[in-house]
Amino acid sequence: MNDRPTSVLIVGATGSVGRYAVAEALRQGYRVRALVRDGARGRRLGDDVELVLGDLTRPDTLTAAVDGVDGVVFVHGTTTRESDVRDVDYAGVANILKALGGRRVRIALMTAIGTTRPGVPYAEWKLRGERLVRASGNPYTVVRPGWFDYNDDGQRRIVMLQGDTRQSGTPRDGVIARDEIARVLIDSLSSQAADRKTFELVAETGPEQRDLTGVFAALETDAAGSLDGATDAAVLPLDREPETFLRDLDAIGTR
Repeated sequence: MNDRPTSVLIVGATGSVGRYAVAEALRQGYRVRALVRDGARGRRLGDDVELVLGDLTRPDTLTAAVDGVDGVVFVHGTTTRESDVRDVDYAGVANILKALGGRRVRIALMTAIGTTRPGVPYAEWKLRGERLVRASGNPYTVVRPGWFDYNDDGQRRIVMLQGDTRQSGTPRDGVIARDEIARVLIDSLSSQAADRKTFELVAETGPEQRDLTGVFAALETDAAGSLDGATDAAVLPLDREPETFLRDLDAIGTR
């Protein structure tokens, strides 16, 4: 595949971050396809967006969505209920990866700051989605944003952290605007410096940078063959993982 994808599928395109991701991808010159369940809602994204009807919980509806694209941006999300995150957030990642059938694409995955908090069931399923992406063999960037839109007007400087050490479960962990989340995800698609990077995304006081190459480059790269992000604590031993995840790992993983 080319270093920079040309056609991008946005999963969760009509959501609160997804709409920004669509606009940013169009601005950067990508051909944009949106996976939507509701065609009427999807049409609000504009005439420049190709709509494909599908449901992340129904794998048989996803083949057309991934056909021909060379980039996938995951910005879908539900609630903090374990069942929702397991059955939609996690399963959506697993089902899209399976629908690709091993074909390589560039992936940008949005999860959340605090994903490695031990003993938090919904966070564990988000982390399992990350692990499938790492195991898939695709080039990827995993972005864990802080709390959406809690930033002040002057708080626009993009900061990328690693190790997932901010785990209060409150805005004290970090804040970031939704449009900046989208910008970082879309920027990562064309940046070699962002490949195989996992980081927490927050904003601090100051203006937004025009070029994020140096910010991406300063991050530690995820270890080859590892299921976990660089400097993350290992909180999910494989021998204790649920069968659902282990089956998906066997179906998707290249290790």
